[in-house]
Amino acid sequence: MEKLSRYNLIGTSPQFQQVLHQLEKMASVDVPVLVLGETGTGKELAARALHYHSSRADRPFVPVNCGALAESLVESELFGHERGAFTDAKAAAAGLVAEADGGTLFLDEVDALSLKAQAALLRFLQDGSYRRVGGSQERRANVRLVVASNADLDQLVVTRRFRSDLWYRVNVLTLLMPPLRDRDGDGVALAHAFLRRYAHQYRITGRQFHPEALAYIEQHDWPGNIRELENQVHRAFLMCEDGYLRLGRQALQEAVPGCTLPYKTAKARAIAEFEQRYVAGLLDRTGGNITQAAKLAGQDRSAFGKLVRKLDLHSAPMLNTVDKC
Repeated sequence: MEKLSRYNLIGTSPQFQQVLHQLEKMASVDVPVLVLGETGTGKELAARALHYHSSRADRPFVPVNCGALAESLVESELFGHERGAFTDAKAAAAGLVAEADGGTLFLDEVDALSLKAQAALLRFLQDGSYRRVGGSQERRANVRLVVASNADLDQLVVTRRFRSDLWYRVNVLTLLMPPLRDRDGDGVALAHAFLRRYAHQYRITGRQFHPEALAYIEQHDWPGNIRELENQVHRAFLMCEDGYLRLGRQALQEAVPGCTLPYKTAKARAIAEFEQRYVAGLLDRTGGNITQAAKLAGQDRSAFGKLVRKLDLHSAPMLNTVDKC
């Protein structure tokens, strides 16, 4: 199972080792898989591992965040459209299903699909055929479907917000990703992996965790799971001054300027430090893509770009880590 660590599936706890064992078995069976778990538990990492350990490994892996798709464009995004199919369709587009042909289509937040979109997906799953929006030609694609959700799909079926027939199609095999609080000892191992990544990314060596930071990692419940841990380690790495990374209360105390400073000076320093950490984190998450980072921040791209330049982050090395967890 060590080979799975290349996909950042890191952990030696019995709870996580059981997941890896199930994942390896599921990867060898060419059927749909439903990946469940809280936000930040690594559902997309699991989906990638399912793909790259399957017979489809040399074909595309196409991830789709269903929650980010506009309801009116879901069918067009998935199945493509013909030129003139709607107002902005100035050219034909193949769609994500065609892009994933022969490989794996990963639908994250599948519960965000409308009932109409669910019906369109079900039609495709029944026999692998589909039509582009505005087209009459029937097309076919051979894809393995992996879907993920942090919602209670059973309850959504009961309340008729998720189609029961689609539920049976996507729920052939189920992989449950455990929360970090239930993975004894894995938090520290993950934290050290993140530390090595940022040391390589920023070309800075010699940094290590303060002993109190390691104790905090083991004791904290991590409601945001791996993504929360990664965020805290990244911030601590960027703000480290004496070679020791501090998390939790230690980091909070150091983030607040000394009370001996004048109020305006202390406030300005706190804001500047927050901006540096926040913007650097967004750029890291989006692989340095300012447009995507601005969208995540809810800001105009031009204004966000000025902030990046002000903080002198426009030339910083960035790692593409979109939705790693």
